[in-house]
Amino acid sequence: MDAAKSIERAPGIRLESEDVIDKNGLGLFRLTMMVITATICAGIFSLAGDLSAGGANSGAVIVSWLICFAGVFSLMQAFQGLSQARPELTGGIYAYAAAGFGDYVGFNSAWGYWISACLSNVSFLLMLFSSLGYFFPVFDGGNNLPSLVCASVALWVVTYLVSRGVHEAAGINVIVTLAKLVPLGMFVLSIVLLGRFDVGIFLENFWGETSGPDLGAQVVSTMIALVWIFTGIEGAVVISGRAKYVKDVGRSTAMGFISVFVLYVAISILSLGILPRAQMAELATPSMAGVLDAAIGPVGASIVNLGVILSLTGALLGYVIIASETPYEAAVQGVFPKSFAKTNAQGAPVTTILVSSAIMQVFLVIAVYANSTYQFFYTCAVNTILVPYVCSAAYYMLIGWRREHLDGKHAPTVSRARLFGTLAFVYTIFLVWTCGLQGVMVTTVLFAPAIAVYWLGEQGRGKVPLPLRRDKLIALVVVCLAVLSLCLHFSGIMPII
Repeated sequence: MDAAKSIERAPGIRLESEDVIDKNGLGLFRLTMMVITATICAGIFSLAGDLSAGGANSGAVIVSWLICFAGVFSLMQAFQGLSQARPELTGGIYAYAAAGFGDYVGFNSAWGYWISACLSNVSFLLMLFSSLGYFFPVFDGGNNLPSLVCASVALWVVTYLVSRGVHEAAGINVIVTLAKLVPLGMFVLSIVLLGRFDVGIFLENFWGETSGPDLGAQVVSTMIALVWIFTGIEGAVVISGRAKYVKDVGRSTAMGFISVFVLYVAISILSLGILPRAQMAELATPSMAGVLDAAIGPVGASIVNLGVILSLTGALLGYVIIASETPYEAAVQGVFPKSFAKTNAQGAPVTTILVSSAIMQVFLVIAVYANSTYQFFYTCAVNTILVPYVCSAAYYMLIGWRREHLDGKHAPTVSRARLFGTLAFVYTIFLVWTCGLQGVMVTTVLFAPAIAVYWLGEQGRGKVPLPLRRDKLIALVVVCLAVLSLCLHFSGIMPII
């Protein structure tokens, strides 16, 4: 693998899609399973309740799904197109932003993706023990002291498994993925075959109550939840350096997207025909348990909670891998501190695995101390992941309009790069807008410490930190907004948590 990496990064050598990255790497099936597992996590089990709590009725949900399809499909096409146009850029979330906008922006892109993965895992752990609370009341809510202790043990067990090697962990991941799809399939089949879908409930207040939010407000309220359930769709691109063939990176991303989108829409629409929106908004997390309880009885809640446990077990594994790969690739390519590129005898990036898990542990303690729910942490995860999403979409749009890197045998056409690059960029900017002021506050507070890490990494390589004026300006704006956000939070004017 080291030899392959040295070849792919050598000046003047370009990898084509049939080229081997690592002859012992992950094949198409395992990469696709990584995409599906990283995408199907906690969100789908609470989606119906989250959308209803935001005031979205059936009509708004359908409109939101159409926007989501166009946006996420364009974003997926952007990642796939970039993997074809620039196959030599492994660890794409960092590399695409760096190639387009310089090392400091690339560093922030990698940082955002890394912190998002850590926050996602905290959210997963909170929901995991909330689901276990259905069977074991001691874990009620998932954010009490017993949950913290057991979640910490689970986190470090997963950390140990990943430290034994990414290839071995991905093999376990395939088994977990197949296992957790069973409860989701049972949800769809039980409602369809037993005829529990009620058209009258689905059509009730189709466009919303007279005194409720208008259609536009309803649609906007759904965006963060819909983005959350699709985070991870780029998982194959993030670990592309571990793939066997270059061509499998884009193919696995496309196959994963189509699979999860069909499943998500089916579950979302079917839920709207079981309970009225107001009643669904009051369901406990995971709301799918309440929906299936209403459809087929208490056994339905048990099935869903078991599904959540299986799903989140796989998600924890997948996101520890993703969280460790992003800073590792950035360190290999010369932006994160050199120590982040250290691997153990099994080839696993041991430093980034341990640091990532330590960050998750800190967030877990904060979750219990602040009595925060999984919804807060997944909102933070969406806010931070939008930075690398915007940068990647913008870079794909730029190479399309500039006609750069599109002359390869398997590169996308100019028109395709322009179309999907522009659509993906517009969609990601729209998502930033929907996050609102609190999203900006959270993002700047989480990005301010990154400046110190970047500074240490550059000094360790004998480079001048923040060499460009625009980089200095970006850093200054982040620090100022972070300080302002903390002042507003601790003064009680606009709390972040």
